[in-house]
Amino acid sequence: MLLDDTVGAFLPYPAVPVVSAKEGVLAGLRLGVKDLYDVAGYRTGCGSPFILAASAVKTRTAPSIQKLLDAGATFVGKTQTDELAWSLFGMNPHFGTPVNSAAPDRIPGGSSSGSAAAVAANLVDIGIGSDTGGSVRAPASFCGLWSFRPSHGRISLDGCMALAESFDTLGFFSRDAATLTKTGAVLLGDDSSPLPASPRLLRAGDMFARMAGDARAVLDEASAGIPAPDVDVYAGLGAETVYDAFRILQAREILRAFGPWIDRVRPALGSAVAARFAYARSLTDEQEETADGVRARFRAAIDALLGEDGVLIAPAVHDAPFRLDAGADVHETFRRDAITLLSVAGLAGLPQVTLPAGRANGGPIGLSLIGPRGSDASLIALATRLFVR
Repeated sequence: MLLDDTVGAFLPYPAVPVVSAKEGVLAGLRLGVKDLYDVAGYRTGCGSPFILAASAVKTRTAPSIQKLLDAGATFVGKTQTDELAWSLFGMNPHFGTPVNSAAPDRIPGGSSSGSAAAVAANLVDIGIGSDTGGSVRAPASFCGLWSFRPSHGRISLDGCMALAESFDTLGFFSRDAATLTKTGAVLLGDDSSPLPASPRLLRAGDMFARMAGDARAVLDEASAGIPAPDVDVYAGLGAETVYDAFRILQAREILRAFGPWIDRVRPALGSAVAARFAYARSLTDEQEETADGVRARFRAAIDALLGEDGVLIAPAVHDAPFRLDAGADVHETFRRDAITLLSVAGLAGLPQVTLPAGRANGGPIGLSLIGPRGSDASLIALATRLFVR
């Protein structure tokens, strides 16, 4: 454990040496790993005291994490996550809420809360998270960070807790584009469908229209001067239909992953996660089948919109992070509004890079680029060209 962890980003595991290469592209960079990934010598708790209590000490490091170590990154510790990684706010009822150094009175975002908080507090340079429904992109926006969610299936999740496998991805945080680029070079390899030198930039007009006014003004200013015609991302289906499809599919997959364990162990779940499992149990096979049809139509429409050279300029989430003392009514509304935007890349399986754009309504807000499937490394390079001055 990092001894000067002043933001509650890390799990208090006994420190075990983790060997990394002495040379490599990531040499000298500190690494924090979300406690969903196995690291040899450590347990894997997945944000649950019940899973932590049953976890054996791992003898093998997840291959994607090992790649970072082999590239010279220095392991600092395992970072906090929301309970079973099924939340967007970073508020774990069992282990607490890491501090968002960019806005200490606000949520850090989840479920990769510890990794985002550790990067924001300059305790690590690279934070590894996972992104199923926005668990890297939302914390990046809330904490004023760069982050990347890859094309679905691009980075191995061997040695990582499965949540909703058709959405799960390994994502990562940094404070700057250069570190994000280096991390991507190690984890991504060469693109299967790189972007051309001059891609078609498109502005996701109907996504921007769903933002809070002050936050939208910040993103408009950040992207001013970049020619990009407005397009409708939800055209033909509607934003509510897309949101509902994502929520149904995600919930059914998570229930299949954890339902038998819950029935057997009867863990005391936090109230928010317990409510989500109750919702998942209320869903039918017919609803899932309908939602899967929506996903197929949406994916086809986005693929047609982007082709091989189109890139969406889009908000990561709709607003700055809310206050830690906000009520449950704020939580529910905020979650729906955020996931309606986050579900675009998630439902379509596309890469998305998020970058800090400024501050509004008391906290940071992030801008993002969404690219075609397989354009991951070139999407990071494009974001760097457009937004690093």
